[in-house]
Amino acid sequence: MSTGNEAPATWLSQDAHDRLQAELDEHIANRPAIAAEINARREEGDLRENGGYHAAREEQGKAEGRIRYLQELLRTAKVGEAPTADAVSPGMVVTIYFDDDANDTETFLLGSREIAATTDLTVYSPESALGKAILGGRPGQTCTYTAPSGADIKVTVVNFEPFSG
Repeated sequence: MSTGNEAPATWLSQDAHDRLQAELDEHIANRPAIAAEINARREEGDLRENGGYHAAREEQGKAEGRIRYLQELLRTAKVGEAPTADAVSPGMVVTIYFDDDANDTETFLLGSREIAATTDLTVYSPESALGKAILGGRPGQTCTYTAPSGADIKVTVVNFEPFSG
């Protein structure tokens, strides 16, 4: 049984894992070029009014943040097919309907934004209000969540299946 402290596993297809690893490798390989750009801009003189220097430092900060994020994602992600589950979990394609209107359906992937690049489906995070409401849900189960607007929204799980990417 979950203690509530572990984050849900992020499942990546081998293709998505390889693509993210290539992006990480590219960012790491680009570190010396960014450092050289910062040094070149620093030598131009007064740093208070040196837009090129500040832009290079900002680029470095963004790149380092992305490197840390990708390293952690790839360290903790599971590669392969998500296990079949008897309830809604991350990595599932979920169909719901809104309120009591079974004709007002939406089908989406419950997963991370990194997986969004591998599908045309809308992707909702398991940490989103909707994601939290339907986690653990089963077909026919109705859940309510509060939208960012403050409105309470009722959804019913129609079905779910593992994402095949």
